[in-house]
Amino acid sequence: MIIPKADRLQNVQEYYFARKLAEVRALAAKGKQIINLGIGNPDQLPSAATVAALTNSAEAPQSHGYQSYNGIVSLREAIATWYGQAYGVALTEAEVLPLMGSKEGIAHISMAFLNPGDRVLVPNPGYPAYSSAARLAGAEPLAYTLDEANGWQPQEQELLQLIAQGGVKLMWINYPHMPTGTEATAELFEGLVAFARKHRILLINDNPYSLVLPNQSPLSLLHVAGAKECCLELNSLSKSHNMAGWRVGMVLGHTEYLATILAVKSNMDSGMFLPVQQAAIEALQNDSEWHAARNEEYARRKVLVHQLLDMLECHYQAHSVGMFVWARVPDAITDVEAYLDEILYEAGVFITPGKIFGTQGERYLRVSLCVSAPQLEEAIQRIKQHTILTVSHELK
Repeated sequence: MIIPKADRLQNVQEYYFARKLAEVRALAAKGKQIINLGIGNPDQLPSAATVAALTNSAEAPQSHGYQSYNGIVSLREAIATWYGQAYGVALTEAEVLPLMGSKEGIAHISMAFLNPGDRVLVPNPGYPAYSSAARLAGAEPLAYTLDEANGWQPQEQELLQLIAQGGVKLMWINYPHMPTGTEATAELFEGLVAFARKHRILLINDNPYSLVLPNQSPLSLLHVAGAKECCLELNSLSKSHNMAGWRVGMVLGHTEYLATILAVKSNMDSGMFLPVQQAAIEALQNDSEWHAARNEEYARRKVLVHQLLDMLECHYQAHSVGMFVWARVPDAITDVEAYLDEILYEAGVFITPGKIFGTQGERYLRVSLCVSAPQLEEAIQRIKQHTILTVSHELK
């Protein structure tokens, strides 16, 4: 390069999956058939009505121009209605800002509210984008610890120690939690809202997994009384409506917060494609039977993933939420990433190492449910054969 990269990239790495999937594609190019259990990329279809709405709108000549930065009113109204039905949260359309995926929202929120030198509380383990977005905004991420011993929930004493360092402006939570699949409780949300209000921290819940294999009625942070004063919530249709590549997300909360985010967003894009917005309106009307059918398929796959993990002698929570299973590897495995690379190269099965989600994930792996049952059965057979070969080599 004739110029150096920006200083803000010094502590920001390329997203793990961008690198690893390139590695997987290189193996495939050499003729190795890889079963990808690594990413949450839904393979089931959106509803037929959703696809029909997209194609019908795309055929209209007036559908192809620039759109409003904050989406069409009917989409915002549809999202507000959906939130009332799914989460029991009353929203006006002015409290809804559609996004091109909720990952976009993580960056926009960080740019909208953080200054260089500010600090941000992020979960460990947690989605790496929370820390990356903070660093890109010139802020410092401070990790708070989640582990099995505390039920993968934040501990107030540690949070108090972190905010005592000064300068904490944002706190990210993600319930149902990815990668562990832990659901929130109403009591947890109530306590965190009180904490955020007391310490004047903007609390954001990233909530895309709540409709996938839930054990209880889906919860929203915004259901807590007074939450809109100090909280935002992100959601998307990627996981819940099988629309990952469509990039339809949303941020929800007080209009003043949304106006601040919009000041960033309006400088970054030129509005969401109208047919996608109109298809999203249709998707938000999917009935309970459609959602149940999606979850029934994930439940069938989850049984097979549990069989795979039992074979690997991993420990997992049977009733986790979302489209992943988080599992602790046996203590005999000293290098989890090397172990999973061996499975990738020898058995042709890609599994995500937990360390990419933070130091609290060092002894864990994550398996996606976004592959068919026959592929999961094939993965089990491949790994079983690989395990036999490995044992025989060790005996020699």
